[in-house]
This record gives sequence, C-alpha cells and structure tokens, in this order.
Amino acid sequence: MTDTAPTAIPPSSQLTLPDGRVEISPDAPAPTGPYANEDLLPVPVEKRTWTTYNFSALWVGMAHNTASWTLASGLIAVGMDWKQAVLTIALANVIVLIPMLLTGHAGPKYGIPFPVFARASFGVRGANLPAVVRALVACGWFGIQTWIGGEAIYFLAGKLIGDSWANASHIGGYAWTMWLSFAIFWAIQVAIIYRGMETIRRFENWAAPFVLLGAGVMLWWMASKAGGFGPLLDQPSKVGYGADFWKIFAPALMGMIGFWSTLSLNIPDFTRYGKSQKAQTWGQALGLPTTMTLFAFLSVMVTSGSQAVYGEAIWDPVQLAAKTDNVFGLLFALVTVLVATLSVNVAANLVSPAFDFSNIAPRKISFRAGALATCVLGVLIFPWKLYSDPQGYIFTWLGLVGGLLGTVAGILIADYWILRRGKLDLTDLYRAGGRYWYDNGWNWRAVVAFLVGGVLAVGGANFAPLIDGRPIPALSSLADYGWAVGLGTSMVLYLVLMLATGQGRTGTEPAVQEEAKA
Repeated sequence: MTDTAPTAIPPSSQLTLPDGRVEISPDAPAPTGPYANEDLLPVPVEKRTWTTYNFSALWVGMAHNTASWTLASGLIAVGMDWKQAVLTIALANVIVLIPMLLTGHAGPKYGIPFPVFARASFGVRGANLPAVVRALVACGWFGIQTWIGGEAIYFLAGKLIGDSWANASHIGGYAWTMWLSFAIFWAIQVAIIYRGMETIRRFENWAAPFVLLGAGVMLWWMASKAGGFGPLLDQPSKVGYGADFWKIFAPALMGMIGFWSTLSLNIPDFTRYGKSQKAQTWGQALGLPTTMTLFAFLSVMVTSGSQAVYGEAIWDPVQLAAKTDNVFGLLFALVTVLVATLSVNVAANLVSPAFDFSNIAPRKISFRAGALATCVLGVLIFPWKLYSDPQGYIFTWLGLVGGLLGTVAGILIADYWILRRGKLDLTDLYRAGGRYWYDNGWNWRAVVAFLVGGVLAVGGANFAPLIDGRPIPALSSLADYGWAVGLGTSMVLYLVLMLATGQGRTGTEPAVQEEAKA
C-alpha cells in the first residue's frame, strides 16, 4: 500500500445523532492504514461522556499553576498595578475563549483530536505542520513548568539541608544542586507517564482545590506580613494610565492570549470526549475566564504585597515562599507548587504533543512515545532562559507563541466554519486519495496562509533574550499585536486562496449520504 493511492477502505456512511454528533456507522470498517491508529480514531459516541462539570474542572486544574501565577505577577513586576494586571488578564481570557469554543466544536461533534481536525484544512499529510508547531510549543511549556518544579525542590531542599545545598558551586549560571533538582522533577514526570493517563486524571481531581487553597494561604501570609490588605491594594502603578501604560498593554494582552493560544488549537483533544456541544461550551465559558481571573487576582495581590514588605515585586512564587522561616509554611507552599506544576504539566503539556507526534507516523509512534519525545525536547529548548525574567517570558516567549498559533487558529476557523459549515467526512480524514488529500497530502493554500500570517505576526518581534534584534525591523509596528495579526491575516488569505483556486465550499458534504439515528 502506498501513500499516494487511496487505501483499501471505501468511504463509509456517517451516522448522525439527533443532537448533531457524528460517528462512523457501526457496520462500516474503522479506518486503518498509515494515517490511523487507536489514539487518533474518532471516539465512539457512547464514550463521549464529559459533562459541563468535567470541562470546568479541567480548566480549574490547568489554570491553577505557577505559570498562570507568574503571568499576573509578571505584569506587576513590569510596572502595572493590581487593577491593570487583573483587567488585562480577564480581557485576554474572554478574547481567547472565542477561538477556543470555535475550534472545540469539532471535538464533541466528530470525536477527533486536533491533528486529525487539522487534516481538513492542511491536508492529511500537511496537518503535521501545525501539529509539530503546536507540539514544539508544548515542549517549551513542559520545559518551563519542569524548571519551576525543579526550582521548588531546590529551595525546599536548601531550607532543610542548609548552605551545602543552597550555596553549592555553580555550573552554567546555576548551582549544580538546581540542575539536580530539575533532573529529579523531570524523572518524576517520566515515571508518571508510564503509569498511564488514568492515574493522572485521578491525581487532578484533588490537585486543583489543593492549589487554590495554597494560593489563599499565601495571600493570608503576605497580608499578615504587610499589616493587612490595605498595603496590597495601595501599591501604585509605575506606568500610570497614559502613554507608558498603553505601550506595554498591547504586547501584554497578546502575551496573555498567547498563554492559552496553545489550547485554543488542540482543545479538540479534550472536547472529543464531550457529551454535547452545550457541555463543552458552558464548561469552558464557566471554567476558563472566571478561574484565570480569580487566580490572577490572588497572584497580583500577593506580588503587590511582596513589593510593600520587601521593597521589590517578587513575581516568582517559589522564591517568595522561600523567604519564610516557618518550616511548615515553607513545606506547604512548595508542595503546593509541586502539585500544581505536576498537574498542569502532564495534562496540558503532554497529552496534546503526544497526539501531535503520533500523527507524524501513526503506525510507528505511540501516544507514550510521543509523550517521551516531549520530555526530551522540553530540556533541549533551554527553558531556564525563557523563564529567567518577566520581560522575556511575557513579551518574547508568549508573544511569539501567540503569533504563530493565532495563525493556525485563523485557518482552522475559516475552513471549518466558513467553507465547510461544520461538515466533515470522517473516513476521508484518515485515507489517501480522499477529499482532504489535496496535492499529495498537502494543501499548499493553508501552508502559504500560515507562512505569510506567521511572518507578519512575529517577523518584527524582539526575540531577546533568545537572539538579539528583530528579524524584519519594518514589521516592528505589528509585533505588539502578533496574535490578532496572525489570526486575521491567515484567515483572510486562506479564504481568498481557497476560493480563487476553486476549493471554496467544496467537500462540505460527506461522500455517502448520512443517515439519522433514532
């Protein structure tokens, strides 16, 4: 069997339930061949059982983490007051919720993960382009979160062991014990992967409320140190509300959007288990903006308090927790960080790239192998450089991520909602020679839209501290709006190219008549 010829599987009929969910007919063979494996096949309707509560709980578990904390506290560190920081994050999460719901729609309707969903627009082979980009971003996030977890182990051990650990000789700018802590936390996560996803799900059921409790304890501790909540609320903005504020507001807003722009693409990896569209819509709407805004409020209050108590805004909660002399308080705070980091890292940064890497060669790369590849690449991406300061973390890393992934989101939304009106042929998503095969498996129109949108979105960005300077200085005026530029440009260009080449509104109906299921 070759990749360029249709597989031996004929197009099968699709079964549509009264609520709109679709599955391959039970009497039709399941897709096989080089573009299918058990992890990538549609979830059967009877196994799409997630409710509104499940999706809300998922967001609670993913939002309550140290990286979310540093989003808001980092804005305090660059000069905003608590009101400006919370407003920026709340607005960003309302904005990113829109593409999250639009791309998430295909999950409960068809039961397919993100890399399979992307085949409709990029082609059966071409979907590897956005899948690999998304996977590499997840590797970066995995590395950052692992560094945070290692940092927590380093400070905890330093308090318990003493100076021999905390002041050990340096290698590469950090104590060798910090590198050892990083390696220990990395190994813990690898071990959990091999225990399976069911263990992880059970762990997350109690991890989210535990972390929220930990954030509340930290707020109480900082308020008591500052002499009440007044000093926490009274810290003034260093940028005011004039030109200095607007200069950092746009890139900060794009950075906040970039934080969850990853999930706005691969949210079908989770919504494919949804019981209904209502469940995923309400679950995400209730879980994402509210949870992130509450957690942002807690973090900016604590960081504002650190500014009042210590004379500087300590945006890293691990370093802030390490300032306490109470051994029990220190243990509780740092264990909270470890639980939170472990929870979000495995759920948000291993599930999706595992699917993405598996999509490259479904018959050779399993879900577990894809997750292990993520762990290795997460180290090679040098996460300690990305996390070293709030400027680079928010404006460089998150800005670049948001710009590139916004470009992919624009293409997915344009294809699924405008061209296809939400209609896909399940079988053709898994076979060569079908309606999503395009030109040898690639839709060059999607690739062109992605490249042009990506260049406009991030070409003029300041890549420091990764590299010096801007690749295309003439595009610097667009850099502060990277996510919006990428999404809008790719959406429009993709539609123009598809319509101009006769691809518009083609392939919107399944090859074989759908039949209703009573």
